[in-house]
Amino acid sequence: MNRNVAKLVQIPTPRYKVGKGLSVKEVKRLLAAAEGTRLYALYVLAATLGLRRGELLGLRWQDIHFEDATLDVCKTLQRVNGRLLLDDTKTEASDSTIPLPKITNRALFAHRDQQRQELARAQGLWINEDGLVFTTEIGTPLDPRNLHRHFTAIREQAGLRRVRLHDMRHTVVSLLLALKTPPHVVQAIARHADIDVTMTIYAHTDLDAMRTALDKIDWDNA
Repeated sequence: MNRNVAKLVQIPTPRYKVGKGLSVKEVKRLLAAAEGTRLYALYVLAATLGLRRGELLGLRWQDIHFEDATLDVCKTLQRVNGRLLLDDTKTEASDSTIPLPKITNRALFAHRDQQRQELARAQGLWINEDGLVFTTEIGTPLDPRNLHRHFTAIREQAGLRRVRLHDMRHTVVSLLLALKTPPHVVQAIARHADIDVTMTIYAHTDLDAMRTALDKIDWDNA
């Protein structure tokens, strides 16, 4: 062939599905509904650090450093061919050390005490070979589908619309940007490889912000 016919192909610009995120009031209602449940600390993590579902379920105690108030994100738990598999995060950019907010540090500390009590009650049935933070009541990995069911029940108890657990990630990024956090700092917290992902897919401008901006256009006094 004397020419590259592939050059004739026009690839459409991808359309990304943008999540709406939750309002601050909705997050508070969700956490209030989750308080007292054995997965409360998981929801606090999602609401404050925006970890992905697999990262939450793949978190190990060795990844948490209470003295330094930091957390290493390096593993993810996924269902592969019908089996739960603990693997490295999807990209090098996903690996990171993140500071732990005080509320998150307290929730994890309390969760550790709770897990120790479950270990004592299991009476030899406890199996947690990987030292996972969030497990079943006998220490085995928590199935993502069971987490989905638990979140659905909490969401309904809180009286929220049909939001997803992943929408908490959208919420964290959007809230940080709304608080005028520098985009490169938000990118580091969200662990995006490209800052365009942070600004385009996860950053959402609410109607009030748009209305405030548009109200500045005053043709009468221009």
